[in-house]
Amino acid sequence: MSTPGPAEEWSDPLGIDALGQAVEEVLLGGGRVWTRQEMAERSGVGSERTESIWRALGFPMVEKDARVFTEADVEALRAGERLIAAGLITEESEIMMARALGHHLSRLAEWEVHTLWSWINRESASTLDGGTLMAHAAALLPEMEQLQQHVWRRHLAAYAERVLAEADEAARARSDRRADGLGDERADGAAGGPVPPYEGADVRDRAVGFTDMVGYTRMTRGLGNAELVRVLDLFESLTGDVVAEGRGRVVKTIGDEVLFVCESASEAADIALELTARAEAEQRLPQVRTGLAHGAVLSRFGDVYGAAVNIAARLTAVARPDTVLVNTELAGELSGMPAYELRSLRPVSVRGYSRLRPVLLRPARGRG
Repeated sequence: MSTPGPAEEWSDPLGIDALGQAVEEVLLGGGRVWTRQEMAERSGVGSERTESIWRALGFPMVEKDARVFTEADVEALRAGERLIAAGLITEESEIMMARALGHHLSRLAEWEVHTLWSWINRESASTLDGGTLMAHAAALLPEMEQLQQHVWRRHLAAYAERVLAEADEAARARSDRRADGLGDERADGAAGGPVPPYEGADVRDRAVGFTDMVGYTRMTRGLGNAELVRVLDLFESLTGDVVAEGRGRVVKTIGDEVLFVCESASEAADIALELTARAEAEQRLPQVRTGLAHGAVLSRFGDVYGAAVNIAARLTAVARPDTVLVNTELAGELSGMPAYELRSLRPVSVRGYSRLRPVLLRPARGRG
């Protein structure tokens, strides 16, 4: 199928089908030619598992005889089979991997489509015809793919470096134990952490933080869409920059709230205090508050789970504006460090915890 060229094909607002076909040709690299059964047969993947993978990616299942699948869909299934054959993943973890990829990439795709659509609408007001616009879009797509792949590989390199450093630290710890005559057994919580319980998951002690904007709902009632977008962009930029500078990782943003993790309590404390200071200095943002907790955290396909995550969220909910509350475990990690002041507060009753003991975290006097 060729991309429509004549301008008259695009001048009729009812010619949206032609536009849709052109967009699919560019994005999918080919037409929708295969049914569910044909895709399963061509890929060598059973029909039931094919459907499970498709749903895990976030797409609704289609009618049995509908021709909606492309040759690229078939090749993607074959790639999964090659990973399984190599022993890198299992059939079970393939489904979990598909779900994680679908969840994260769907958000990126939504933003990119809106960006491209705004660009097309802006450019279509000029003398360019529809065919030329689609040609421009097709030329930009590889640039976006290259950028995404580069960022992905940079993150792979960063995580690989971290894992190798942890493995080296664990090896040194085992060597020290042997030298001390303590045997080769690794104690729970020793360097390197416990062995991941299953593919795609990792459990170790980490610091978790939630930061949210105070009074966000009330503030947004008086804002137009453009103003709201500016506030959200500013909040995400500020939190993203501070977390990255502090060697943490943003797990996700949920409206007016950001969830981040750090390898150490001191890194999380520095990030939380810096977020508070920068938000105070930024007149275009409302006040923020942060809850931090330290403990065992399950990291699974990019998200985090566990009691520490729940406690950090509860502490955020009871924190006052421009304050940072931490749990007793994180306070214990910071105890004795001259950069911080810690003050225990009265226990509070929150959902899931009848006597949660918050500790107020402040920078030490004179720190700056």
